[in-house]
Amino acid sequence: MKKEISTAAKLLQEGKVVAIPTETVYGLAANAFDGKAVAQIFAIKNRPLFNPLIVHIKSIEYLETVATNIPPLAFQLAKQFWPGPLTLVLEKKSNVSNLVTANKNTVGVRIPSHPVTLELLHSLDFPLAAPSANPFGYISPTTSEHVRKQLGDKIPFILEGGVCEKGIESTIIGFENDDPVLYRVGAISNEEIEKCIGKLVIKNTAFASPQAPGMLNKHYSPKTKFIVSENINLTIQENKDANVGFLLFSNNYDFLAFDKYFQLSKNRDLDEAARNLYAAMHQLDEMNFDVIYAEKLPQKELGITINDRLYRAQEEKFNHNIEKLTN
Repeated sequence: MKKEISTAAKLLQEGKVVAIPTETVYGLAANAFDGKAVAQIFAIKNRPLFNPLIVHIKSIEYLETVATNIPPLAFQLAKQFWPGPLTLVLEKKSNVSNLVTANKNTVGVRIPSHPVTLELLHSLDFPLAAPSANPFGYISPTTSEHVRKQLGDKIPFILEGGVCEKGIESTIIGFENDDPVLYRVGAISNEEIEKCIGKLVIKNTAFASPQAPGMLNKHYSPKTKFIVSENINLTIQENKDANVGFLLFSNNYDFLAFDKYFQLSKNRDLDEAARNLYAAMHQLDEMNFDVIYAEKLPQKELGITINDRLYRAQEEKFNHNIEKLTN
């Protein structure tokens, strides 16, 4: 693995873009201080320039290299959850490329917990800007094979890191007048965050110019038409003989052919469901169904995050803001 990490580091030092594993999803990484390198990320993903990127750093001590005027609550969160799937949106320093931040004066920062990428970061003298390693708007990748299928001919190297442990993007917290604001639900539940720092302000996610990644209405989408069902039993009865696939939480429908559905967690484990979500969506999307119906999960803990991703993936305009999803 040291050879592979060294290869990735060399390419990044040369201003190239490489795919890296994290505990959330695979990222498409470039030197966050190099505007030309960062521009390649946007070109490869076909990502709009108004959508900012997350910067990945190697340690809490390094945070002040990329951010300034950091609120005390940000340090409190960092000490509790880093390395891990929490992104903090902070006032940026000028060394971070404006492309990374979509010309905003803030930057999203986190320390990933994946050991391979942590070792890579420690071998570099710059941080990595890295959104998910997939075409913009499509399902996030949780294996190197997902990356290979979507971007393999567009990037010089994929750093192998196995299956992503969390399987869903980081939670994003910003600060307005030093008060913590939730910009994106993610792999750390709202309850866990609030246990650490108290009540969060919840921001509506439907922004044309988002404060943080993952806030656009349509996102994380398969190519197949995708619909969230709030009554999956009825939906299955009405469509059991049609050319449709089902993304289910835990129920087992014996009368459905095994290749028509994917079960996220037999034991109704929300962590397991989150870990399996994108892999299930990738698998169903490759099966040439006319429609994929997804079961809405319980509105609690990581169920809130999974439902957020399901609604953003669906064909109809997303009209569920985070506040509604948390009620």
